[in-house]
Parts: sequence; structure tokens; C-alpha cells
Amino acid sequence: MEKVAIIGVGVEGFRSAIRELSYKEMVYQAAVKAYDDAQINPREEVDTFISCEEDFNMGTSITDEYAPDQLGAAQRTVHTITGDGIQGMAAAYMQIKTGMFDVAVVEAQSRVSDILTHNQITNFAFDPLYNRQFDAVYHSTAALEKRAYLEYSGTSEEAIAEVAAKNYNNALKNPIAAYGVRAKASDIMNTDMIASPLRDGEISKPVDGAVVIVMASEKVVKEKNGNPIYINGISYATNSPNFDTRDWQYAKYAKLTADRVYKMAGINDPKEEIDVFEIDDTYAFKELQHLESLGVYDKGEAGKAMLNGDLGSKGSTPVNVSGGVLGVGNAHDVNGLQRIAELVDQLRGHAGRRQISDANTGMAFSWRGVPTTAGALAILSKE
Repeated sequence: MEKVAIIGVGVEGFRSAIRELSYKEMVYQAAVKAYDDAQINPREEVDTFISCEEDFNMGTSITDEYAPDQLGAAQRTVHTITGDGIQGMAAAYMQIKTGMFDVAVVEAQSRVSDILTHNQITNFAFDPLYNRQFDAVYHSTAALEKRAYLEYSGTSEEAIAEVAAKNYNNALKNPIAAYGVRAKASDIMNTDMIASPLRDGEISKPVDGAVVIVMASEKVVKEKNGNPIYINGISYATNSPNFDTRDWQYAKYAKLTADRVYKMAGINDPKEEIDVFEIDDTYAFKELQHLESLGVYDKGEAGKAMLNGDLGSKGSTPVNVSGGVLGVGNAHDVNGLQRIAELVDQLRGHAGRRQISDANTGMAFSWRGVPTTAGALAILSKE
């Protein structure tokens, strides 16, 4: 069983609105960068293309039909994952592992600025019989989950505000981050209450952006002699999306993925064996909830670690030095690939001012957002 590696990464956009490029041009720019990084010709060397799209989030029907041209994939093997980019990577990983494919390309894009009524579009994800009729919206649903998490874990509001402040400040060092700002926990605590106990400063804001990832078998890696980053483990899971049957206190989907990925990667203690973490923080409390559900920290300990400075860029467990979803912006199904792109930069030593010294292994975890209970996890390493 050959190893699978990431050999190319291309990132374009990540601004609140991109008007000088169409979404096709945005993906094309990301693809050109990824192919240049991987040193491959997409028309001759790529065996399979995967597009990660959600029509509602793009404001266009059958969005994946518009993916092949800009990827160099016209009349080639292309299929769509209606999910997060790391889920798409998992599909590519499995294809390469069959031995029938050597090079796979995974693409995801966000063009939220084209949607005028984003809240109403998102509400289509709610159960039409039991939830949507009560005008439940995704922020109020997240607020319910935050309250349940606070009571379950004993985490303080201050710790969650510190998460948001940390990530906004980290984003100032990231050239693609849309929402970097100098902030203190007190600034976050003073933002408007959107749905108690959820404050505006704890909620990520949308961005337009695209990421293209090139993955390859070990045989191709040896031929290219480039700068590969290996995928030691990857998986995804979904818990119940229904309000009456889901787990509110902790992220069960994160635990399910972690159990599988740690076994694949031979990880016994993620906090000790992983050097840098990119963990979904679509809402600030989710960073702490995910860290605990992934087994990086025990119940109620992630918030304490935040207050102790352990989750900072100079701490023992650096989390979201990129700025996370809060700082970079919420690109929906691109969020996972953006986490991956950051880890590739970190492990290659190309992260500039946000570089974590001696980073050899990284964890990327994504979540599809309210009202889903779907997450995906990947562990990457230099070797």
C-alpha cells in the first residue's frame, strides 16, 4: 500500500467579495498555482478530478458542471462531493489507494458574496417539518449548542472570547486572511449579542475563495522529487442532524473521525505527537469543543489551556495560527482545504511570520456548519 502525499497547493481569494474575477477565473487562478507547485500538466498527468460544491452556497444550480474547464478537466474523469474539501480529499485518497489512479486533484470554492439572502438559503438545511417552521436560524441553533457546551464542560465565557481574540490577532500575520484585527477578549465580550449566549465577535464572516489540492501516489512523488507532505490518516463522519436525536454537549462527529484517523496514523497522544493544529472555529466555542471531542484535551480542559496561553502561536499546542475560520473568513466547503493549505505551508516551512518552528506533523479538522453534524479530519506529516 503506497503512501499518498500532497504535492501541490493553490489558493486564490479569501476576501469578503471578489469582483474582478468570476468564480471560474478564481478557481482557474488557484489551479494554475497548484499545478505549478506540483510540476504537473493537468491534461496529461492527472487521473481524476474531484469538485467539492454545495449549490445553495454558490447560488447556482449544478455548480460542479462549471468545474471541469478551469481545472483542465474537460471530458476527463470528474465527480462531485457535496461536502467539505477534506471529505473530497478522503475520496481522492481512497481512489489513489486502489492503485488505479496516481494523481488526483481536489477543488473547492466559495462565492457567498453572490447570494443576497444568505440566512434564508442556509435555513433550507433545516428539517422542513420539525425545525424550519419555527423560524430557527443557524446562529440561534449555534447559540443553543454553545450553551449546552458551556454547561457540559464548565468552560467560561472569557475563554471563548480569548479564542476569538487570538484568532483575529493571528490573522494579521496571514496575507490571505480577510478579518485580521487587533482584539482583546474584552472587545469580543462587548460585541452585540446575536442569540444568547452567542456574540457577534464569536461568529465567522463569509468570504469568497478557492483552493486546489494536488495529491499523488508514492510512485509519482519519487518521480517528481518535489516537496511532498504525506497524508498519515484521513476520515470523516456524520452524527444525527436532527435536533431531537443529536448530541448537543460535544462534537460526536469529531470523536468518530479521531478514533479512525489516530489508528491509521499511529497516534496515541495527539497533544504530544502533533506540532500544529488547524481546527474549525466557525464559532469561537467550536474550537474548544472540537479540541476536546478530538481527544487533544479532556472535557473542560481546552478552555483552561486557552487562558494559560497554551493554544497561542508560542504555546505548547498552537491552534489556528492562520487565524482560523474567524480570521481568514468562512468559505463554507472550502474551509477544510484552507486548513490543509495552511498545514502544508507550516510543514514545508513556508508560513512566514506565523511559522511554527520544527513543525513536522499537523492536524486539520473541518466542520460543515449548522445544522449539520458532519466533520472531517486529516493528519499530515513531512515523512
